[in-house]
Amino acid sequence: MHNPSAITSTRAAQAASHATRDPLIVQWTLTATAIATITLLIVVPVASVFYQAFADGAASYWNNLVNDADTWHAIKLTLIVAPIAVASNVVFGLAAAWTIARFRFPGRTILTALIDLPFSVSPVVAGLMLVLIFGLRGYLGPWLREHDVEIIFALPGLILATAFVTLPFVARELIPVMEAIGPEEEIAAVSLGARSWQIFSRITLPNIKWGLLYGIILCNARAMGEFGAVYVVSGHIAGRTDTMPLRVEKLFQESNNAGSFAVASLLMSLALVTLVVKVALERKTRCDLAEAAQLTDVGAEA
Repeated sequence: MHNPSAITSTRAAQAASHATRDPLIVQWTLTATAIATITLLIVVPVASVFYQAFADGAASYWNNLVNDADTWHAIKLTLIVAPIAVASNVVFGLAAAWTIARFRFPGRTILTALIDLPFSVSPVVAGLMLVLIFGLRGYLGPWLREHDVEIIFALPGLILATAFVTLPFVARELIPVMEAIGPEEEIAAVSLGARSWQIFSRITLPNIKWGLLYGIILCNARAMGEFGAVYVVSGHIAGRTDTMPLRVEKLFQESNNAGSFAVASLLMSLALVTLVVKVALERKTRCDLAEAAQLTDVGAEA
């Protein structure tokens, strides 16, 4: 005979499933809306950029990127500024995440809020703040001029502006990861006589490696595409302080659409590579978590 309680629970589960399932027309409407929005706002503009970039042929595309001295300088400058800004934010992000996740101290909440400040401040305002500090009429301007140190309208200013805008990315990815894993393994290593560098390289870093890489990818993508803050501190000097985003805008203002779209397509290609790496890291992270969960279940059963 059938168990009445089992039949009742099965019917209840089926009823709950039907109750929580959206009607088919709602599912199709939401899906079509999402696809249409992505197509209109992302796919079409991206395809248009590449179409316009190669409209005059591959030879013209290559010529606009390599044989234009100012454009080539902008590409090289971007590939200098972005890695330096990312490296500085990696050092800061590791230190900040370790401090916030491992210690309780007065002002911890304020420090966490200040890390998020670049998310709230307009990049143009960030650039203006740097000008007010390091510009010729800024607080440190006279001293810098006396010692022949250039910050604004020079490479250091571009790095400072980019580093400020991208400051939160690495720290914000690492803080929840380090809080989640806890300090138990590190404390055990200390009790066994491990040194600080051994703890970091053999315990902490392996545990946070995917979060760190994810933060680096996001930070680098933002650094290479930064426009507002860099525009303010660079002076927009062609062949000297123009980065790739600034070069795109300048070429477009000069009605050089082929050159502008060529540089834009290169930026877009770098963004797509970043996206592919990001998806690969997310998939790897999910696989690692699934393997860890399986090992935990096996250990519990044993």
